[in-house]
Amino acid sequence: MRFLFKIIILSVALVPALAAAQETDDEILRDALWTRLASSKPPARPSVGVALSGGGARGFAHTGVLEALEYAGFPVDYIAGTSMGAVIGSLYASGFPASDIWKFGRDVTELKISRDFKSIKLLSLLITDSLITPTHINRFLEGRLGALTFEKLKIPFACSAMDLRTGEKIIFTEGPLAIAVRASVNLPGIFAPLQYRHRYLVDGGVVDFVPVGAAKQLGADWVLASVTGSVSNRLPENVLMSLLQVIDIRGSLLARSAEKEAGFVIEPEVGDISIADFERCEEAGEAGLVEATRRIDAAREALLIYSAPRLAEKI
Repeated sequence: MRFLFKIIILSVALVPALAAAQETDDEILRDALWTRLASSKPPARPSVGVALSGGGARGFAHTGVLEALEYAGFPVDYIAGTSMGAVIGSLYASGFPASDIWKFGRDVTELKISRDFKSIKLLSLLITDSLITPTHINRFLEGRLGALTFEKLKIPFACSAMDLRTGEKIIFTEGPLAIAVRASVNLPGIFAPLQYRHRYLVDGGVVDFVPVGAAKQLGADWVLASVTGSVSNRLPENVLMSLLQVIDIRGSLLARSAEKEAGFVIEPEVGDISIADFERCEEAGEAGLVEATRRIDAAREALLIYSAPRLAEKI
């Protein structure tokens, strides 16, 4: 009886050690598979797209997400963006290092982006019966993207806008880059539609808040979505902010549908930052970095599971 008791005690004592050994073996195998995947190029592995949502100032969180993916060696073959996601995505796709994009967030007050929102007065809109041209946003985009075309980008990129007359979703994948991104950030009902090739274009977030489909149209087999669609917890302070929140709610509803098409979703905690809080861009970016870092192992595992059949063919 005493011998049997010792056997039982020994078995119980060994269970954690055996479990730990099994866990270590699993980690070694997972790391080996990830190294194989990350060092491969399509078609040896599935092509990976990143879809960056709209969200105004909250969308600066995508900077932190992209930096975390880059640090982790996560493959990014295609990028698609809408509204602020189009701004961040286009900068990254054109080869701007993450440090330079962060600098934009730190210097946004000096760049006076917020003036395009804060200078809008409902009374002046009613009196003049005309919409505002986002001077400071346009100046920023022309200064950084004006000389580029989609064909010159280091990473294939797409961005979404909407034709105001037809409601049609327009996905840009070629031609002048700055015009396409300007259209994608052009908030309807606030900024004047951008006239381009017989179309009147406004913010793509109204029809394509998380452009997973655009990333797949570029060629992505598997898409990671960075979504900043949570509506601000603060009540609107004026008519303008009420309009922005309506657009925000619409975007959040679209996000729920698009997320189902993504292979993995990262949602930074930026709900207390409003669309027009551009002085808080750096804060949003930090939230994106924290959340993406926290979720990176789960993202790797999701991509590994999806990639397993193709990787097995090469073994």
